Amino acid sequence: MAVGHAAATLERRVAVIGCGIIGLTSALTALRAGLDVTIYTRDLLPHTRSVRANGSWTPDSRIALSAQASPNFARTWEQMARYSLQTYRDYLGLPGNPIDFRDNFTLSDTPLDAADHAPAPTDAGKGTFATTGAPQSSAEFASYAGLIADVTPAPELLAGADNPFPVAYARRTPLMIYNFGAYSHLLLSEFHQAGGRIVIREFHSPADLADLPERVVINCPGYAAREWWNDKSLIPVRGQTSWLPPQPDAPYALEYKGVAMISKSDGVMIQGYDMYGLGDMDGVGNSFEHADRAEAEKAVTIIGDLFTRFQPRNG
Repeated sequence: MAVGHAAATLERRVAVIGCGIIGLTSALTALRAGLDVTIYTRDLLPHTRSVRANGSWTPDSRIALSAQASPNFARTWEQMARYSLQTYRDYLGLPGNPIDFRDNFTLSDTPLDAADHAPAPTDAGKGTFATTGAPQSSAEFASYAGLIADVTPAPELLAGADNPFPVAYARRTPLMIYNFGAYSHLLLSEFHQAGGRIVIREFHSPADLADLPERVVINCPGYAAREWWNDKSLIPVRGQTSWLPPQPDAPYALEYKGVAMISKSDGVMIQGYDMYGLGDMDGVGNSFEHADRAEAEKAVTIIGDLFTRFQPRNG
């Protein structure tokens, strides 16, 4: 959509700000549309924030607040999600598996009931984003996944011998993931092969864009836009990721007690996303970037305790 707007200006030279996954993908899309593209960035992959994410395709995860989203955003989101899914599937089966699928197992010691995970209603006493400038409850976050239910795999409840885990309840859902090492290498290679250029540069204010030789700019600085553009609507949602050595013989993902684990080609990612019962409010407003050892240890311990419950096999 951004490239369509850029092409409509009839300018052939386009600047892309940022070289994270979104910036690089936007630049490559513009090149494929026949535009002359230069990326301006402070950091290169794999040193951008993008590759610190858990790397799963969850397109509506805390993407917007219901009350603040424009009336047409749900429709726009659906268009983006469908195009995204179709595009990424073209990368399946390529060397290094830049895009892959994993069986994702949702595990619980109590019955898995969707109603149990529905967000609690807003608390009038706490206010909302509109009154405080920050979301105050999970109920404020928009949910759009139902709009693409026809093209996303349905979850499957596992019972009896079909449940390989030491818990009473399990659900399996195919999950599309990004192996960032292979994926970022592929994007950079395609970008350079198509004639793209990268300039290392740091911007401090929107006025800095006036010095660029390009008159059309696709802005993809990610979280940096919060300070650069003074855009306080960008809300940090911190997700501390911990990484263990790769285990290629265990290509699956799971969620248990608010912790996610994904076995990827570049390592086993473990992330606490709701270890304290806060739902979608977990990590909201926390922009801390560095490793949090206590949080990482807590998440790893939860997964470790789960696996200690497996019965040893004879032989």
